Amino acid sequence: MTVQPARLESLRHIPGRKGLPFLGNALDFIRDPYAASMRNYEEYGPVFRQYMLGEWSVSLAGADAVEYVLTDPDKNFSSKNGWWLLKEIFPGGLMLRDFDDHRAHRRVMQPAFRAAAMEDYLLRMNGGIAQLIRAWEADERLEFYPAIKALTLKLGAAVFMGLPLGNAEADALNKAFQDEVAASLALIRAPLPGTTYKKGLDGRAYLTRRFAEMIPERRADPGADFFSQMASATDEDGKSWTEQEIIDHLNFLMMAAHDTTTSALTTMVWAMAKWPQWQDAVHEEVLALPHGDLTMKDLPQLEVTERVFKEALRFMPPVPFIPRQAVRAFEWQGVKIPAGANIGISPGMTMMQEEYWTDPEMFDPDRFTSNRAEDRNHRFAWAPFGGGTHKCIGLHFAMMQVKAFTAQFVRKYRVSLVDGAGEKWHRVPIPKPADGLPLHIVRR
Repeated sequence: MTVQPARLESLRHIPGRKGLPFLGNALDFIRDPYAASMRNYEEYGPVFRQYMLGEWSVSLAGADAVEYVLTDPDKNFSSKNGWWLLKEIFPGGLMLRDFDDHRAHRRVMQPAFRAAAMEDYLLRMNGGIAQLIRAWEADERLEFYPAIKALTLKLGAAVFMGLPLGNAEADALNKAFQDEVAASLALIRAPLPGTTYKKGLDGRAYLTRRFAEMIPERRADPGADFFSQMASATDEDGKSWTEQEIIDHLNFLMMAAHDTTTSALTTMVWAMAKWPQWQDAVHEEVLALPHGDLTMKDLPQLEVTERVFKEALRFMPPVPFIPRQAVRAFEWQGVKIPAGANIGISPGMTMMQEEYWTDPEMFDPDRFTSNRAEDRNHRFAWAPFGGGTHKCIGLHFAMMQVKAFTAQFVRKYRVSLVDGAGEKWHRVPIPKPADGLPLHIVRR
């Protein structure tokens, strides 16, 4: 759905500041997006406008706003138009579809995340994780972020695409994925030779060509991998997806699953190294499980692990801000907002507000115990996976992957922070430690 962007004249009644020419408030936002957003919230209230990189947007602050936009009762907020930065690199992905079209594609994709499929994915994960973390045995010092990034890329190629670990083509595919992600965030968005954006477009062209060649193979001889599930999926009328639809969905989900999981696992391991009592608690819980590979029946037993992961997501969510575009004019908190306005909500800021959380700057997984349940102070107080019809379709997959990795990692290794490690983080677009998170790593 095409909507004419709102002009500045229609936003002047909304308080806010422009900042620097073109850059606007981008530098403050990049340095500390939560502090910048909180300053605006305290100065202007729950509705304010801000200017960044030549675009005006309207921010709606607080859990009520997160709930309103994500549940979208009036079908008024376009995810496709909100994520305009991704439209050329990841067109047709689930997040870049709206309303009935989005719902129809999500329904077709859902069987790939049901119990039977998840059990097969877990089997692939267990073997892959064991093989990949074994390579860390020789290290006394490990830069965790690049190590886990490489692991999740290789694991993604195995689980999502059915490629064996060590497959030569997997490296080329993963390089193309990384080029796409870098391009989606590039400031210079012209396909000039040598630019990040051109490399991303070339990466997409390569992936499109290779996926198209692999689809007939997956349809003729399907495996248990996600790609095979997509190649054989049908809608409620028994109609298969087109070749382009399969390519678009696989391309987007590989990106979405990889970068977010890499960030979340890095935050979780950083927290366990910084507050070792939680590393000990997770290790003790894992040792209480039957020896051997993690099974689906084991997953609910990892309650401490889940709480530590949930707190890591609250502390440093991989997607702290969610954009939308208003299809029609609407009113929020007494403020009229025009059609075409870029809308921003911040689950990340909400998850650090004292209104919903006790001592939000403290890392405290026990806030998720049943007797405290701070995440239930508001339906959308804790929303790292989004919500509504666009709630992350892979959230249970992500939880399973984190538990599968953590169970093997803490059983095999103990880690501590190198002096000064993890003190500075790049918080946007997806959080990562500026120093790569160097750790002391010891075999148990």
